[in-house]
Amino acid sequence: MSEARVHLSRSARDAYNALETFSKTVKDLAGDAGIDARLKEIVQIHASQLNGCAYCVRVHVDRAVEAGLDADTIAQVATWRDSGVFTERERAALELTESFTFIHEDGIPDDVYDHVGGILTEKEYVALSWLLVSINAFNRITIAGRYPVPPRSQ
Repeated sequence: MSEARVHLSRSARDAYNALETFSKTVKDLAGDAGIDARLKEIVQIHASQLNGCAYCVRVHVDRAVEAGLDADTIAQVATWRDSGVFTERERAALELTESFTFIHEDGIPDDVYDHVGGILTEKEYVALSWLLVSINAFNRITIAGRYPVPPRSQ
């Protein structure tokens, strides 16, 4: 892991700026749909965990703390199915997160779509879907560039 990698965010800044603008649009869409910071960060942490993106996990854990999530809740994201700390709405969003992150396997299966659609409004579903498209894109850029995640200074 010591080899230097091209950082797409630096090497094609215009493209990266467009992705950042897209991300801001998506965050505004999420806010307009009633997706609060807690839910936004929970799904972005989980997508980043599933993709193995340590850099984005750190970024979104920091943002989750700023949004008021405690260490226990953040720690439970990876094991949400067996945890009692998430609401029905958050669990539906986490289920959708898994389908979007592994979309290459089955798309969004009908049972997931129906279950999530029975809990989230269409506006929330759309906003979360775009949020998941965005975080998955950032995960891929960061993983490809092997962005470092050094220990925190004391």
